[in-house]
Amino acid sequence: MIVSNESTNQPRIHRPWLHPLHAVLLAATVPLFLGALLSDLAYASSYQIQWSNFSSWLIAGGLVFNGLAMVWAIVSRLVNRRSSGVYLLFLVSTFVLGFFNSLIHARDAWAMMPTGLLLSAIVFLLACVSTWIGFAKLGVGGQR
Repeated sequence: MIVSNESTNQPRIHRPWLHPLHAVLLAATVPLFLGALLSDLAYASSYQIQWSNFSSWLIAGGLVFNGLAMVWAIVSRLVNRRSSGVYLLFLVSTFVLGFFNSLIHARDAWAMMPTGLLLSAIVFLLACVSTWIGFAKLGVGGQR
């Protein structure tokens, strides 16, 4: 929506903004899924089982924050159409692949490789893209 600014006669563009709590939920997914990827890489190089446990817990934390951000985006989309469909699609795909990744990591540590490492990399990239879209499309603070 374009609103005229009376003092300078220049149009002022209002964009829907990202609520600060939604921004925290969305931004928390990136370091958690990154930690899971790094833990998988550490497990692949050392075969210490504790790294796979770390990865499982980090994936679970990333799923919690991603799920809450996804619910927030769905409610925002239903109530006032403020979130884009592409953003919601990336959040849902991150959650679904992250859930499958957690199921792979629930298996024996030897059985989770290399599928767990590959899924962790894909989920991390999806989390980065969805966070980037969320911050770029919706913006922070109401006006750019």
